[in-house]
Amino acid sequence: MSKQTFLKGTLILILAGFVTKILGFINRMVMARIMGSEGVGLYMMAVPTMLLILTLTQMGLPVAIAKLVAEAEAKGETSKIKQILIVSLAITISLGAVFTTAMILCAPFVASHLLTDARAYYSLIAVAPIVPIVAVSAVLRGYFQGRQNMKPTAYSQMLEQMVRITLVAVLSTAFLPLGIEYAAAGAMLSVIAGEFVSLIYMLFLFKRKKSFKLRRKFFAFLGEGKDTSKQLLKIALPTTGSRLIGTVSLFFEPIIVAQSLAIAGVATIVATKQYGELAGYIIPLLTLPTFITFSLSTSLLPSISEAAAKNQQHLIHTRLEQAMRLSFIAGGLAMVVLLVYAEQIMSFMYHAPEASGFLKIMAPFCLFLYIQGPLQAALQALDLAKPAMYNSLVGALVKTAAIFALATRPEFGIMGAALAIVIGFVLVTLLHLATIAKNAGFSIELKMIGKLIILIGGSIYISNLFETYTQFATNPLLELLIQLTLTGSTYIVLMFVLNLLKASEISHFPLFRNLVKK
Repeated sequence: MSKQTFLKGTLILILAGFVTKILGFINRMVMARIMGSEGVGLYMMAVPTMLLILTLTQMGLPVAIAKLVAEAEAKGETSKIKQILIVSLAITISLGAVFTTAMILCAPFVASHLLTDARAYYSLIAVAPIVPIVAVSAVLRGYFQGRQNMKPTAYSQMLEQMVRITLVAVLSTAFLPLGIEYAAAGAMLSVIAGEFVSLIYMLFLFKRKKSFKLRRKFFAFLGEGKDTSKQLLKIALPTTGSRLIGTVSLFFEPIIVAQSLAIAGVATIVATKQYGELAGYIIPLLTLPTFITFSLSTSLLPSISEAAAKNQQHLIHTRLEQAMRLSFIAGGLAMVVLLVYAEQIMSFMYHAPEASGFLKIMAPFCLFLYIQGPLQAALQALDLAKPAMYNSLVGALVKTAAIFALATRPEFGIMGAALAIVIGFVLVTLLHLATIAKNAGFSIELKMIGKLIILIGGSIYISNLFETYTQFATNPLLELLIQLTLTGSTYIVLMFVLNLLKASEISHFPLFRNLVKK
């Protein structure tokens, strides 16, 4: 099986993540054009419930699988890898059946009484079949990632988005004459179709590349898997705790926002529209760079697990430093773009320039969000999943309390919810950093922070000049593209001037490989 280095595996995931994010934005733009912000709001109200059920079903096993498979691979224990897979599949398939049934039965209550909009019922029912599909896919991804082969994860993500974007316009348009709630349910069906095709692809790759026969002595391996189950659950349960805290918080987020806005005197339809703008338009834009940080996290976990198994402390610190620096660089560019061109981006993508205020307030704090994923992956790889869980719990409780405290005040309204979300992820990131510093002796260099401040500050200043002196009233799209190109070019030049990318890292990019050799 093809195994990649840390940086090469990360680069594969970054390229795939970039394509996936672009397709995802096209997907949301299509939904916004067809259903409007109200329809997107109904769609987004069902998403947290789906994520909660998926978290309960997967039970943190993908992370545990990747870690244990990486360790077994380092020791050449093929039978151990097979047992890890068998036990994981048995757990996730069983949980998938239970929670799919629960989701269908609870959908009427969740839609009517918790989300305060009974129309969300159709989206909840439509997405229920996704649970067992994603559960099995997650196990296979964990297996491939543990063997440090990132190509299956990368290609399956792109395939899933291509199927989704192909079907979303067809299905949502087909159901729209029945009502906007049915159009949102149609959009959810496109999500299921994408995940199903992705699973078929993963199964094909697994069958072709595996070094053992999974079905041979399946139940014998399962019966002897008590110790493996304990090892998996030791890692998975705290990891599940962290993710469960996040997804439970996300599950309650639209509920608390809707109830808080009602207290503030905002009508249900208006609240649904406002939440659609925040969760459906703004949050996806702010999380754009997370395809890079997710890629770093995915590669970082098995890499640090393998280094820890071999007691290579210097390599652990090297990988952490690389992940932090690359996350900051990627997040910095997004922050500059979203901060300077907020109104143009919202006008072009969603015809909603009035929502640009969210971007201007939230973007500066998102650098904390962009390094949170790699930090959490490092904590899990170093058997510090339990402290990571406690950090997530504190952040979720503070965020939830802040939503209620701020969004119930008429002068804040939905902006209060936005501020509370920022408070939550900044706090969790700071707690993760403190935990890493205490247990692994790792800290971010002040020299790197200084360079990043110069990089971001200089880019913002120059980009504001571009916005002032490159205006074409007759063609606003051309104007925006020119400005974005100039900003991106400026950012890259400053990045190289400040030496924030090393030659060994640049050499992983084919376009720069020959230049580095020279």
